[in-house]
Amino acid sequence: MKIRGIDYNVEVVSKGEPLVLLHGFTGCIANWNHILAEFPQHQLVLIDIIGHGRTESPSDPSRYEMNEVVKDIVEILDTLSINRANILGYSMGGRLALSVAATFPERVKTLILESSSPGLNYLEERNNRKRSDEKLAKEILSHGVERFVQRWEKIPLFSTQDQLSLDTKQKLRALRLQNNPVGLANSLIGMGTGSQPSWWEQLSTIEIPVLLLCGEWDLKFCDIAKNMHKYLPTSYLKEINHAGHTIHVEQPRIFGKIVSEFLSQNN
Repeated sequence: MKIRGIDYNVEVVSKGEPLVLLHGFTGCIANWNHILAEFPQHQLVLIDIIGHGRTESPSDPSRYEMNEVVKDIVEILDTLSINRANILGYSMGGRLALSVAATFPERVKTLILESSSPGLNYLEERNNRKRSDEKLAKEILSHGVERFVQRWEKIPLFSTQDQLSLDTKQKLRALRLQNNPVGLANSLIGMGTGSQPSWWEQLSTIEIPVLLLCGEWDLKFCDIAKNMHKYLPTSYLKEINHAGHTIHVEQPRIFGKIVSEFLSQNN
C-alpha cells in the first residue's frame, strides 16, 4: 500500500473481527507466523512497520516520529475500511499500539501490550535514552546490520532466548538480518523510547479493555506493566511463567490462549 507517500507491506489473513499485529524493533510480519492459527475468528492485519521488513526505509528520520507512524496505521485502517480494530503490539510495536489508542481512541476496540511501555516519564531519562539511541543508530550505519544484530542478540533483555531451539534462533536471526540499516537507524532516532511522547499521564483516559503481558524473567517490563495496570481503568495483567521479553516466541501456545480468551471476552 502507498500510505502517506510510503510503500507499506501489509498482509491481511482470513476474515472476522480485525486484529492488527505490530512487531518489535528489528522484527517484521513473519515474526507472527507461528501463532496466526491461534486466532481463527479474526481478520489478521499484519504490518511491517516503517523501516522494517519489506516496508520502505525513507532517509529522513523525522518521518519515523511516533505521531507520523500513528497516522500511517490509521490510514492503513482507513484503506482496509476498518473502523475499529483490536491492536496487539510487542515491545516497539506495543509503544506504537498504545500511541494509536492514546491519539485516536475511537479507532481502537481493545489493546494487547506485550512487553511494552508508555515511554519515559522524565525529561532527563528521555534525553539520556535519545543520546544512547542516536549513538546506536550511528553504529548501525557505520558497521552494518550483521554486526549490530550480533550485538543486539547478546543484550540481557534477550538472554532468555538462549533456551530456544537452534532452528528458532536461526529463523529469528535471518529475519533480523533482512532489515535495512537506514530503516533501523532511523527507527531508533525517530520512534525510540526517548523520542516518543510519554503516555503515562494519558493512561487514566484510555477506557478500552487493555491486556498487559509480561514474562516472569523480564523484571523491568513486569514492573512497567504493574505500574501501567494501576493507571489504566480497564486493564488485565498476566505474568507468563518461563518467559522473558519475547513471550510470543518463548511460550507461543500460552500466549495465543491468553490473547484469544481476552479477545473473545471483549469482542
